[in-house]
Amino acid sequence: MHRIAFRLLFAGLLAAGAAQCQLVEEYRPSRASCCLPAAAQALADQLQDWNQLGRYHAANEVLKTQPREPKRVVFLGDSITDGWKLAESFPGKPYVNRGISGQTTPQMLVRMFPDVIDLDPAAFILLAGTNDISRNTGPETLAMIGENIQAIADLARAHGVKAILCSVMPIGDYTVRKQSEQRPPADISKLNAWLREYAAKVDAEYVDYYSALVDDKGMLKDGYSNDGLHPNARGYELMAPLAEAAIARALQ
Repeated sequence: MHRIAFRLLFAGLLAAGAAQCQLVEEYRPSRASCCLPAAAQALADQLQDWNQLGRYHAANEVLKTQPREPKRVVFLGDSITDGWKLAESFPGKPYVNRGISGQTTPQMLVRMFPDVIDLDPAAFILLAGTNDISRNTGPETLAMIGENIQAIADLARAHGVKAILCSVMPIGDYTVRKQSEQRPPADISKLNAWLREYAAKVDAEYVDYYSALVDDKGMLKDGYSNDGLHPNARGYELMAPLAEAAIARALQ
């Protein structure tokens, strides 16, 4: 397994180097790591859990031994969910955070059983897609992202779990890093149009974070994020009542 992982690693490095083949005016190579073998070993180890099923495994086992909460809701998503302090936004509510930074919809699909269904929630709320657009796990078409979300929702419905689907949030270019270079606003709008239509088609709740956070330039409102991608405290304050209202409707 490790030999295969190493081969994949070095093949990726060669491909990356080939993609940047051009002459330079000055020789300024990137600083080499002093511990490249250790870094390669760490990457090989991570590739064995590409979907990061181990991230919440221990917490899930503990939760399954506790009495079932009839209004338990699992928040499934990427770094925007991962960074959400649910206990502060929803005090006293049996809400479970299962966000993992950087993840895409194919990874979340694999996590549906251990991180959602096996926890026996009444509902789950999915906030995903921005990392698919930025190609975190490779290029995808809109249809591919949609099929992943459909599969996620189908699994939930088949096991009696209400699905709440969220729009992809707008991005902002008001900080040093231009988020639109990796997440074009036009692509976000296309995915959100699909999400809204699909949610209506399958009678799932839809949380429109996008409309609440977008400005007249089609960007994330200034002051609601520190990097143009992730909500800051003010951003989460705006999002929380929208999520709570959708949860209330789903659990009626």
